[in-house]
Amino acid sequence: MPPTPPTRILGLDPGLRRTGWGVVALDGTRLIYVDCGVVTTVQSGSLAERLLELHAGISAIIERMGPTVAAVEQTFVNKDPVATLKLGQARAIALLVPAQAGLDVAEYAPNQVKKSVVGVGHAEKEQVHAMVKVLLPQSRATSPDAADALAVAITHAHFAESNSRMQALMARAR
Repeated sequence: MPPTPPTRILGLDPGLRRTGWGVVALDGTRLIYVDCGVVTTVQSGSLAERLLELHAGISAIIERMGPTVAAVEQTFVNKDPVATLKLGQARAIALLVPAQAGLDVAEYAPNQVKKSVVGVGHAEKEQVHAMVKVLLPQSRATSPDAADALAVAITHAHFAESNSRMQALMARAR
């Protein structure tokens, strides 16, 4: 039986100005850095134009990187309802584009990402970024948005590994 190809995970940290993205490969239990970056939008553009830019940018990343699954960070409630609504619309694009490409899309709460990567659900951003560097030493995440997206992808890798182990145990129990 031929070996199973690595799972390519696209992590997305949605934002209207900057949406971070990161791709990791999960080969068995080994996590491999692939690439990361940020999709930016022109702030002077209308909301519709900015959402279209996000759609085009994420679509291009999926086409270029060939992920097999996507993971998106959930939105936390903000004090500014207008900003929360705009972030929700950017997040909708981050969910829509991978789904349009036929990918399964998982969602993770910010505290779940922090706990998965750092071990503490209320970790500071700097702690998350430091752990991303430890877990993916070859990572070239130069922006906090890209590092956060890699953290989302790492979280999915941790959960995917746990889920596959659980499925294997359940199959053996039958």
